[in-house]
Amino acid sequence: MLEKYLQEIGLSDKESAIYLALLATDNSSVIDLAEKTKIKRPTVYVILESLAKKGLVSETTVGKKTHYQAEPPERLETFVERQKVVLEERSKRLKDIIPQIKSVQRESGERPVVRFFEGKEGIISINEELYSEKADDSPIYYIYSKDLLREVFNDAERNHFKQKRLAKNIKSKVLYNSNIGEHPNDGTGDRILIDSKKYPFGCDIAIYKDKVRISILSKGLSGIFISSKDFADTLRSLFNLAYDQIKNPRQ
Repeated sequence: MLEKYLQEIGLSDKESAIYLALLATDNSSVIDLAEKTKIKRPTVYVILESLAKKGLVSETTVGKKTHYQAEPPERLETFVERQKVVLEERSKRLKDIIPQIKSVQRESGERPVVRFFEGKEGIISINEELYSEKADDSPIYYIYSKDLLREVFNDAERNHFKQKRLAKNIKSKVLYNSNIGEHPNDGTGDRILIDSKKYPFGCDIAIYKDKVRISILSKGLSGIFISSKDFADTLRSLFNLAYDQIKNPRQ
């Protein structure tokens, strides 16, 4: 449990094991640590050096031998704070670096680019990418089951992407299922409730500019990200065909 948490805040599995082993004693030699953690001695040296750079381990002399001791657990707070500062700096630099990276990206022309993602984190990452482009007057088109979205994502996660859309002033057009009834339009777009028994949605689909994001939510979390103007235009036309027929059934 503790090792898993330490890994979540940025330590590797071996760093976590060595740090916890040192905490359990006043100090240890490399030989002792290798025996306790079952990590090879040369690797232990590398890990100790890494932990020392993180401010979590220091050297001490016992007799004529070099031993190592763990810094107090409070140092983890300093480590996490430093990680946050580094991430903020990297995030700022990334905005300048991305255009440079794009300049060397292989030109794909009209050939569709299709990528697959696994799990909840994969779906979140393609959502981030969908909103990464510079916004214009293009609306975003959604097809989804509100019930499935609530099962998979918590309020904060759903609100995060809504706020991203609103910050870019992107209007939306939505076809959705919901077992708890219709949700009133909030002024940021138009949406139509679709009968989930007659037309169930097992995916969350978004169409924005020349990109299509398909998140499979009902059976196994996974995502497909397609960059293709022709494909996006075709799905947009199908969306508008259904949307217009529902709005104006006599036309």
